[in-house]
Amino acid sequence: MRKLALLAGLLVAVIALTVFWQQNLPNAAASSHREAPLISQDPAADGTDFYMFVSPDKPDTVTFIANYYPFEDPAGGPNFYRFGDDVLYRINIDNNADAKPDIWYDFTFKTTTKNGNTFLYNTGPITSLDSPNLNVYQTYTVTRTDSSGSKVIGSDLRVPPNNIGPASTPNYEALAKAAVYNMNGTQIFAGQRDDPFFVDLGAIFDLLTIRPGAPGNHGGGNDDLAGTNVQTIALQVPISQLTVPPRTGIGGWTTAYRRATRVLDGKGGQTGSGDWVQVSRLDLPLVNEVVVPLAFKDYWNVSKPDGDAIFLEGVTKPELPKLLNLIYGLTVPAEPRNDLVTVFLTGIPGLNQPTGVVPAALLRLNTAIPPAKYDPEGGSPHFFGNRCGILAGDNAGFPNGRRLSDDVVDIALQVMAGGDPFTAATNVAPNNQLGDGTDQNDVPFLNEFPYAATPHNGFEHTHHLIQAPPGHGCAS
Repeated sequence: MRKLALLAGLLVAVIALTVFWQQNLPNAAASSHREAPLISQDPAADGTDFYMFVSPDKPDTVTFIANYYPFEDPAGGPNFYRFGDDVLYRINIDNNADAKPDIWYDFTFKTTTKNGNTFLYNTGPITSLDSPNLNVYQTYTVTRTDSSGSKVIGSDLRVPPNNIGPASTPNYEALAKAAVYNMNGTQIFAGQRDDPFFVDLGAIFDLLTIRPGAPGNHGGGNDDLAGTNVQTIALQVPISQLTVPPRTGIGGWTTAYRRATRVLDGKGGQTGSGDWVQVSRLDLPLVNEVVVPLAFKDYWNVSKPDGDAIFLEGVTKPELPKLLNLIYGLTVPAEPRNDLVTVFLTGIPGLNQPTGVVPAALLRLNTAIPPAKYDPEGGSPHFFGNRCGILAGDNAGFPNGRRLSDDVVDIALQVMAGGDPFTAATNVAPNNQLGDGTDQNDVPFLNEFPYAATPHNGFEHTHHLIQAPPGHGCAS
């Protein structure tokens, strides 16, 4: 669900490289919001979105947010959602533009059940992280690895419980706030949050329909993720601990791993052994979901970014613009689409393209660009910058990193159609008005770390939200 359009051009390359994949990539699992066959059956390891941005209230830091476990129904008891004890979650940072990780943070979790003789998740109101009424809880360890080696920066950290409802979690915001840890200037949080992504999935997967009609800049879209939650790993790190001067740019992605061997003991238990094997990869949004053919979706998620150069020809001869021309009659830029190479593989010169860059589908962030200042009079209170990012002149937004509020679906559609500053000849209506009719999240984001909104509670929540904002596009 999360990968619509950003690298739709990869489709051609994927088909052309079938033999290469079959000969060079192992047979393993996949990634993101039910986008690939294997990972769709393994939600605990399924990365849904990855965000990376200069923190709006602490501009000397970068915030990373990696979301896992798609489509969490808030009322999903009695065994509420949690991170996988048998999954290693990782946030990767490349700070020298070679598409290889120079710094990474590993998160491993442990679940404890106090009383196995009850079916209850909690036996009364949960008023603190160590409440005796919380029967099932998780703790976790965070390890940073860089050129100096590996170091545990936090252990036995608490995950807040799921937001069950007013009787069980009467002050959920306080529970979540207590689960934010500051480790020598690095802030860490892991727990349930509202799913911050917004997209009209029902229309998109119904043959790329735009409702109530193209170009999609007048609202009317159905946010199919409204009312759902995810498991969030959030990390806020001083820029001085991420970059290598004089470089100011970093690339980021998230991965998840499982042990190579799983053994079922026939008594309801299981154990894992062997090496950690990558089963999920997520960097630029909207790649594997609808771009890579079914036969090869699982391969994408075991791949490494430093091999992404094989996709170059597919990016210069993309599939999605052809579909937009066929379905909606749009005049799109001629091939080769070198503008898409800079936007999606190398970064944009003068914005976030690092010196000597190895082409890769990473999120790229220039940490020297300050965050947009939130203006309560200048737009929706749901975001800290213009939702259209660089298309609206907000250089702190996507694809220079990705903020929670960035409307990556609209941006991707317009860039692929040439409705952007990089292709002046087609930067006209309706190309620069394309969208899915959903422009913002269903609930406001927080003004402080971890920024993602309070998760919906199971007692009272609403799925789906028809959005009806004033008609506007990224170019207006």
